[in-house]
Amino acid sequence: MNKQTSFWIIPTAILICLLILMLSCRKKSEPSSTDPTTLTDIDGNVYKTIRIGNQLWMSENLKVTRYRNGDEIPNIIDPVEWGYFTEGAYCWYNNDISNRGTYGALYNWNAVMDKRNLAPSGWHIPSDAEWTILSTFLGGDSIAGGKMKESGFSHWRSPNTGATNESGFTALPHGYCYGPFFNLGQGSGFWSTTGYSDTHAWGRAPFYNSSDINRSWFYKFYGFGVRCISD
Repeated sequence: MNKQTSFWIIPTAILICLLILMLSCRKKSEPSSTDPTTLTDIDGNVYKTIRIGNQLWMSENLKVTRYRNGDEIPNIIDPVEWGYFTEGAYCWYNNDISNRGTYGALYNWNAVMDKRNLAPSGWHIPSDAEWTILSTFLGGDSIAGGKMKESGFSHWRSPNTGATNESGFTALPHGYCYGPFFNLGQGSGFWSTTGYSDTHAWGRAPFYNSSDINRSWFYKFYGFGVRCISD
């Protein structure tokens, strides 16, 4: 082989290897032919799914009102009772069921951890470590929130910083409940199954004015949104 031929073969081989690596990484974030495109909970609610990296997520908030075994989850509407309720509970934002279709339900951490299972069969609520895998795949906490938020201002308040939804996660600003309701349009909180203390647990909270995903611990009686991840 002469020097001129070798000059072209080496960089061409490197380029081919880089292309193969790029395609391989891309395939990890694209839906697999074996991925379900939807899942159905015990109430008959149907949810879209999205593969992000090696994880398969719901791309909508959970809105189920029964545990997997069919037991009813208490719907607590009194703000004082909500703050002191020691079992699993859910509510709709502002106790208005019209928010159900867009934003799903808000659950306290006891509902998340109930052994009767809040998540549909074949799915579970993510741990703090699984949330970290997601945010790391999207470039780290400081920018992952923007890649997870629905873009535009149909639901999010301006400026909706960094929002591209390039992940397909489609996080909406469903607000919170801690007795009173707050932050609809401005922020959202998502539970993990990882406790922090007797009174707090880890969660994630994107905001309208930041591209950060905001990993923090929150009071377990807070009403947060829930996303599920495939087993």
